[in-house]
Amino acid sequence: MKNFIFHNPTKIIFGKNEISNIGNEIAKNDIKKVLLVSGSGSIKKNGVYQQTVNSLRESGIEWAEFWGVTPNPVLSHAREGCESAKKEGVEAILAVGGGSVIDECKAIAAGYYLDDVWSAYDKSAKVEKSLPIFTVLTLSATGSEMNAFSVLTNAEEKKKWAMGGKSLYPVCSIIDPEVQSSLPWRQTANGAVDTLSHIMEVYFNGGDSEVTLAIDESMMRTVISSISRLQKDEKDYDARANLAWTATMALNGISGLGLGGGEWAVHRIEHGLSAVFPHVAHAEGLAVLFPAWIKYVSEVNPEHFTRWAKNVWNADSIIEGVNKMKLNFHNWKAPVTLGELDIPESRIEEIADNTMLLGEFGSMKILQRQDVINILKLAV
Repeated sequence: MKNFIFHNPTKIIFGKNEISNIGNEIAKNDIKKVLLVSGSGSIKKNGVYQQTVNSLRESGIEWAEFWGVTPNPVLSHAREGCESAKKEGVEAILAVGGGSVIDECKAIAAGYYLDDVWSAYDKSAKVEKSLPIFTVLTLSATGSEMNAFSVLTNAEEKKKWAMGGKSLYPVCSIIDPEVQSSLPWRQTANGAVDTLSHIMEVYFNGGDSEVTLAIDESMMRTVISSISRLQKDEKDYDARANLAWTATMALNGISGLGLGGGEWAVHRIEHGLSAVFPHVAHAEGLAVLFPAWIKYVSEVNPEHFTRWAKNVWNADSIIEGVNKMKLNFHNWKAPVTLGELDIPESRIEEIADNTMLLGEFGSMKILQRQDVINILKLAV
């Protein structure tokens, strides 16, 4: 088992009818005004917006609103958010939405103190401080509600890069699984794929932390069983609650304790893919790429991949485990080939070039440009 330090300062309030607590949590931190950030307006249809602003009003919190965050949030909009936060004189950022909203809120919170927020993503500047962040989660997938990381796309330069900093842990996140029962099935399925992918990125880093490996395998099985139940009844609260909490646990630090920093090769390739093809949802790219990556690198540590196949998918071999995973993704209506993402094979080298902008990568196996091409060809 590798050495580790675990500290996660985010307070989680989980369960039905808990959104009403957000105003009080903000007030307890002596904050008088926040920038409420959200996406296209779906929170006004499912009641989350009204619950949130009622809570702010009752707690004496002023707010300004900033709308329009997109899936795969973009730099240009985040820059506008930074200017809005400064203009409105807010003291904190309130994300009301899913992972994309929270990621952009982290950009705004950090960018408030930077000359240009992109400098945090290209690593020309370090995030030393940020505005406090609070979240009301409406889609469980990325785990951003309980970690210190953010991904943003610079559309002009076709760069989808990540950044992080200790100040970017949300102060408090509220997770009410019940409000997610109105999500389109595609978003629920994408959340499940994203969650599995986060767990696998740290699980496949290897190591002898038996307790963490067992936790990870249990979480992966929980995702699979919860989605199976939700396919039968999308309002199954316990299934949705288990899925929601697993999504948070997948990337709040617990899933990697004693295993090191994680693999993250598949995420790197997906970022290269969706930077070139921004119409691709992050989780859908992962659904296509993860089976291909496993096929390509599993020979490096066949014992570990065989354990995954047996303990997660009840399979007798790695290839059977991969095939069961792909079949489940297909049954969840997630794509499993580049063709299903409308990505022609002729663009593979362009995706590989974009992926390699930050140099070689990978933990279990160091990947070069040709390796990326080979993995992408397995995903055709």
